[in-house]
Amino acid sequence: MTHIDAGAELDPVHPAPAPTPATGLTAAEVAERVARGQINDVPVRSSRSLADIVRANVFTRFNAIIGVLWVIMLFVAPIQDSLFGFVILANTGIGIVQEWRAKKTLDSLALIGEVRPTVRRDGLAAEVSTSEIVLDDVIEIGPGDKAVVDGVCVEADGLEIDESLLTGEADPVVKRPGDQVMSGSFVVAGGGAFAATKVGREAYAAQLAEEASRFTLVQSELRSGISTILKYVTWMMVPTAIGLVISQLIVKDNDLKDSVARTVGGIVPMVPEGLVLLTSVAFAIGVIRLGRKQCLVQELPAIEGLARVDTVCLDKTGTLTEGGMDVTELRTLNGADEEYVRKVLGALGESDPRPNASLRAVIDAYPDAEEWRCTEALPFSSARKYSGATFSEGDGESSTWLLGAPDVLLAEDDPALAETGRLNEQGMRVLLLARTDRELDDTEVARDPAPTALVVLEQRLRPDAADTLRYFADQNVRAKVISGDNAVSVGAVAAKLGLSGSAVDARRLPAERDGMAEALDDGTVFGRVTPQQKREMVGALQSRGHTVAMTGDGVNDVLALKDADIGVAMGSGSEATRAVAQIVLLNNSFATLPSVVAEGRRVIGNITRVATLFLVKTVYSVLLAVLVVCSQVEYPFLPRHLTLLSTLTIGVPAFFLALAPNKERARPNFVRRVMRYAIPGGVVAAAATFATYLVARHHYSGPGALDAETSAATLTLFLISMWVLAIIARPYTWWRVALVAAMGAAFLVVLVVPWLQDFFALKLVGVTMPWAAVAIAAVAAATLEILWRWVDRRIPA
Repeated sequence: MTHIDAGAELDPVHPAPAPTPATGLTAAEVAERVARGQINDVPVRSSRSLADIVRANVFTRFNAIIGVLWVIMLFVAPIQDSLFGFVILANTGIGIVQEWRAKKTLDSLALIGEVRPTVRRDGLAAEVSTSEIVLDDVIEIGPGDKAVVDGVCVEADGLEIDESLLTGEADPVVKRPGDQVMSGSFVVAGGGAFAATKVGREAYAAQLAEEASRFTLVQSELRSGISTILKYVTWMMVPTAIGLVISQLIVKDNDLKDSVARTVGGIVPMVPEGLVLLTSVAFAIGVIRLGRKQCLVQELPAIEGLARVDTVCLDKTGTLTEGGMDVTELRTLNGADEEYVRKVLGALGESDPRPNASLRAVIDAYPDAEEWRCTEALPFSSARKYSGATFSEGDGESSTWLLGAPDVLLAEDDPALAETGRLNEQGMRVLLLARTDRELDDTEVARDPAPTALVVLEQRLRPDAADTLRYFADQNVRAKVISGDNAVSVGAVAAKLGLSGSAVDARRLPAERDGMAEALDDGTVFGRVTPQQKREMVGALQSRGHTVAMTGDGVNDVLALKDADIGVAMGSGSEATRAVAQIVLLNNSFATLPSVVAEGRRVIGNITRVATLFLVKTVYSVLLAVLVVCSQVEYPFLPRHLTLLSTLTIGVPAFFLALAPNKERARPNFVRRVMRYAIPGGVVAAAATFATYLVARHHYSGPGALDAETSAATLTLFLISMWVLAIIARPYTWWRVALVAAMGAAFLVVLVVPWLQDFFALKLVGVTMPWAAVAIAAVAAATLEILWRWVDRRIPA
């Protein structure tokens, strides 16, 4: 509430305002402060730098292991045994390029969505970037604006600021000239201006602006699951590799170069080197794809998180309906003169310098009564549900008016509520104009006002909202409409969009969390929800084990957006909502959300697939090494053999599978679901391959026997790996069948082309042993098929 009286004295309990005049700094003063370095120099960046990207892709634990082994092989073996090193170089290069492309996409999107505060300089208001603010700048703020630097209030027009994100205090704080304004807080009602007293890194919440749009690799179930797997792989790999080195170099007393080559051949495949790469690439390409649809993903795991969501809470205004409204009817009450009412509404519209959507519709419908002068104003607040103003009319009369929700301003038995209810059932939004004899600063100003007219507004439905809600229903994602508007009206709007369910007045919801959670499970539409209630509703749903997404565009959504598992803000929404949300829809289209869900499901489902491929290889490599150490025989493979197998059965197929469409709903327990397939697959592959190798050792003798034994074991391992790939590629489509067939054909080419035989040291000798290798592989494949089907039935995902 504000008195429009420039000569009002400051409250003596508040500190004196900054000496900066309300007209702001002059150009010379700005230049002077820039020269002194008194600028808001917190680096705002939407992504990691190129150096960070290169460092993250190059300097990894497994790259270090592979790099050392590669250097050794370059000195002791032919170049074909060092191919695995070139594969790692190619993989790292692909990772860097894809993340750089994602960075460029994020940078351009962040620039589009960048907030530009309004600053007064030389007596004029102008928008500048956040980094151009200097010390003592006068910054204008209104509903939804976030304070980007610390300062002291110099003007207040009913200014109420929410500091809950900083202090935890839920109630908005009324600000007067001289009061402190903290960076990171946001305006919920009214407007004003403040002078910057701390800028840059000295500001209270200086990191908020930087962190809001950063390309982050924060924790997610997918990433933490892969880290857990890699930790266990390292523990298994180290002792196994040591045993293999001792076995090949000391016990067998072989030729040094051949022993080194076979030792490295045993260690290299234990490393699932491409798994982390493919995860990063999948996320990066997801960012690029969504960027083309004007969707800014401020935290990468948000793509994954939205795919796991089972409940989405929607704010009606700006999400299901467009921001604009139209006045369709004016119904006077108690014999009020319609012409006089139109003047009151025109004056009310003019009294608010920052009108919301409802008041804009009133302004468009009723012209300003120029002879009326506003002497006192109470801006609209989501918590109050009404606004007000006191006018000095042209004839010297003074009157005070309220405009807001009828069910808030009127008693329950007032006959006007019945008419309001009928209009709400038609999906209309209704405002009550009422006159009061109380002062606006009276805490009971809304008690027993005299109803004067009903203003009927028609809301514009988003044309794509119905299809989007239908998509969520098909995907078993429950939609809950949570709005500050009348419950009946919101329910009617939801029904028009095909969302069925009961409409509940949030004022009648149980206060305790369990009761609220039960009501939320039963209901679909909730009206008259306060900002604090929205936050409590999100918490209640989460207490029942739900993964909750919250969409919104207004300041009343900020607290709920921050607490939700995934916050989704509209690009045209307030600065505060965009700052706390993980996903910003820059095109303001609710219909973009299915694309984000689909992208998340693609990433999670496909990474689960390819992780199984990589870890089957890790398991059989470790087990083969153990069997070799225990049996005191030569390791059956050279690095070139396993490079060939890995490329054809894992590397190339995994790249295509990781980027393919995948609509399967994301499920939890990533590590368990991957390992329940990888362990039996790896055990069967290792047992069958080692069995073929032992049979071949008894079958062949004389010079060249070792090459023949290796070739037979390689054939068995390839066939089993191909069967694993064939299982992972299900359900089959034409391109997946073609992919598997192409990999098989490539291996066949290596077996029949003489120079490729020599290059990869692969030559099948005789007929008996090659067919025995095929038979062992066939038995192993059948065993694997039975095992995996049993796992599907007996071991929960």
